[in-house]
Amino acid sequence: VDLSEEERAVVRRLFLLTAKPKLYAANVGEEDLGRETPWVARVRERAHAEGAEVVVLCAQLEAELADLTEEEAAEYLASLGVTSTGVRELIRAAYRQLGLITFFTGNEKEVHAWAVRAGTKAPQAAGLIHSDFERGFIAAEVIPFKELIAAGSITKAREHGLIRLEGRDYVVQEGDVIYFRFHVS
Repeated sequence: VDLSEEERAVVRRLFLLTAKPKLYAANVGEEDLGRETPWVARVRERAHAEGAEVVVLCAQLEAELADLTEEEAAEYLASLGVTSTGVRELIRAAYRQLGLITFFTGNEKEVHAWAVRAGTKAPQAAGLIHSDFERGFIAAEVIPFKELIAAGSITKAREHGLIRLEGRDYVVQEGDVIYFRFHVS
């Protein structure tokens, strides 16, 4: 149904289940992973008609993978010709449906991943961590995750001038590693 922006605002306040984004998970046998079975084709057809996404996975395989080390799981998936777990693909699809991205914060001891809506500005992202970070926001030191990995460390990234200083209008990007500068009195 085509609605005006005003009508969409009214519908959002009703919290209608039918207005929520949809995501289909098609559970198949291990032998059908990577194959377009008639059943999966029917699910895709239905999802397409609703503007929804489909993730095909094998719940039995996912349960088996949960008992393996990361290395063993990667080997097993490779032997099946599969590059990613169904659960990982389901999470990615859910993030897309909800319009979420991930940014990271951390130090030498730990790293934390944060989920925010795409389009979130740096001060609001900082506010997820602590309200004082948003209130006293000064700037954000930002480096994309892949660039940080390539540099080898924050120290090396700084030495090579890879860390950017961003202000209040900076829109957080998928995979950003951010150090927030803030001051509250």
